Amino acid sequence: MTFLGFFWSHGAIWLAAALGLAIAELIAPGFFLIFLAAGAGITGFAILFVPGLPVLVQALLFALFTAAAVGLGRRWYQRSEVPTEDPLLNDRVARLIGTTAEVCDAISGGEGRVKVGDGAWKARGPDARTGSVVRIVGASGSVLLVEPA
Repeated sequence: MTFLGFFWSHGAIWLAAALGLAIAELIAPGFFLIFLAAGAGITGFAILFVPGLPVLVQALLFALFTAAAVGLGRRWYQRSEVPTEDPLLNDRVARLIGTTAEVCDAISGGEGRVKVGDGAWKARGPDARTGSVVRIVGASGSVLLVEPA
């Protein structure tokens, strides 16, 4: 048996790959390479216990263990809420609630448009003429619900 064959059959390549992937995750964190590292590491240890597995079986084990690691990681991330100083950071509509806007297309029959910042949004609420000020009280999808200010 050649040196490379011995190295491969004893899982050292998988363990080295796991180490390399874990180091890459530390250098450029993105919460993805760590799952590949886990899959490679478990595959390496499996091959240490059952040496001589064909390469195809090793690849299938790697895919299985990586998928399991991704599934477990996803479950853990969903359960672990990350505290933030600004919980509405990525919810632009929720950030608008309570603010005022200027009617740019008259609200007639319950529908119109309001100017918020440098953009115009569809709005629903009581009739209001162009130029009047309304308060944003809620949202339905991307349509703002307004009332007279």
